[in-house]
Amino acid sequence: MPKFQPEPPHRHGSPRGTAVVLVNLGTPDAATAPALRRYLGQFLADPRVVEIPRLVWWPILNGIILNTRPKKSAAKYASIWTADGSPLRVYTERQAKLLQGHMGERGHRVSVTWAMRYGQPSLGSVLDRLKAAGHERILIVPMYPQYAASTTATVVDEAARWLLQTRNQPEMRFLRHYHDDAGYLAALEASVRKHWQQVGRPAAGDRLLISFHGLPKRSLDLGDPYFCECHKTGRLLAERLGLAAEQYLITFQSRFGKAEWLQPYTAPTLEAWGKAGVRRVDVICPGFSADCLETLEEIAQEGRDDFLKAGGKEYHYIPALNDAPDWIAALADITERHLAGWDTRGEPDAASLATEASEARRFGAPS
Repeated sequence: MPKFQPEPPHRHGSPRGTAVVLVNLGTPDAATAPALRRYLGQFLADPRVVEIPRLVWWPILNGIILNTRPKKSAAKYASIWTADGSPLRVYTERQAKLLQGHMGERGHRVSVTWAMRYGQPSLGSVLDRLKAAGHERILIVPMYPQYAASTTATVVDEAARWLLQTRNQPEMRFLRHYHDDAGYLAALEASVRKHWQQVGRPAAGDRLLISFHGLPKRSLDLGDPYFCECHKTGRLLAERLGLAAEQYLITFQSRFGKAEWLQPYTAPTLEAWGKAGVRRVDVICPGFSADCLETLEEIAQEGRDDFLKAGGKEYHYIPALNDAPDWIAALADITERHLAGWDTRGEPDAASLATEASEARRFGAPS
C-alpha cells in the first residue's frame, strides 16, 4: 500500500488558491566543500542527469567524484558568490517577486514563489507549503528555455514523486519550454543591442558566440530535442540581430567525462578563434534564465582567459536575462497563457464560502 503524507488541516469555507512556482536547477547553500558535496551528491545521483547504470556509476560518484570535485567546485563558486549568496538563488527569488507584481498588475489573483530542483528550497517543501495554504491549482514553470530530459523532465519527475505521496492532490500543470517564444527572443535581442550600445557594434571579422550548456551526444541520438531547440533559439536570435552566418556560431559548454558531447564545444572554439586572429568575441548564453556558475565563472572568466591567451584582443560576456524588465514581462505573458482556463481574476464568493462552512459544521466538521 502507498504511504501518503498527512494532510494539512482543512478549513471549510476557505477560498481555493492558484500558485505559480518558478523552478531552477539549484545551488549549494554555501561556497564550501561540504555544501558542494551535498549538492553534487543530490544532482549527480539523478538518473536523468547521469544515464549510467547505478552499479557502474555509484562507485565512481561516491568513491572518486564526491571526494575530489567538491573542493575544486567550491573555489569556483567562491569566485562568483555575492554578499546575498548564490547569484542563481538571488536572481530566481527576484524573478518570482517581480513576476508576482506583474501578475497582480494584470489582475491575476495568484501566488508566485520559487524552488530549486537540487538544494534548497526543494520543490517538495514548496509544494507542501502551497498545499497547506490552500492552493488547489499549481502551475510549475521550469526555468529552462530549451527542453531536455536532464533538466525539465527532472522537475516533472520530482513533482510526480510528491504527487505520489499526496492523498488530496492539487490540479497541476507544467510549462514544457519557451525556446521560440517571441517575448523571450525579444528580450535576448534587447540584451545584445544594449550591450552593443555600451561597447560598440562588432566590426567586420568579430563574432557573436551563442553558447548553450552541453549534453552527451547520446541524448540526441536517443531522441532528446534539446540540440534542435538550442539551434532554433540561436538561429532566431541571429535573424533578429541581422547577423550573417559567418558572424555567429552556436556552441556547447560544460563538458564532463570522456564521452562525446554535443558539438561544437565552446572552449576549443574560443581558443581556435583567438589563434585564427579573431579580434573580438561577444558571448551570450540563452539557455540560462539567470546567471550562475556556468555563465559567471566558466564563460565570463575561463572563456575570457581561453580567448585572450590564444591571441584574441577583446572579450565580452553578455549577462543572462536575470531580472531585466522586458524579460519579466515576457515571463508574465508565458505564465498568463499557461493559466488559461483557471479563474484567477475573480474575487472569492464570500456568501458561497460562508454557506459551505456552515453546511460542513452542520454535518459535523470541526471547522
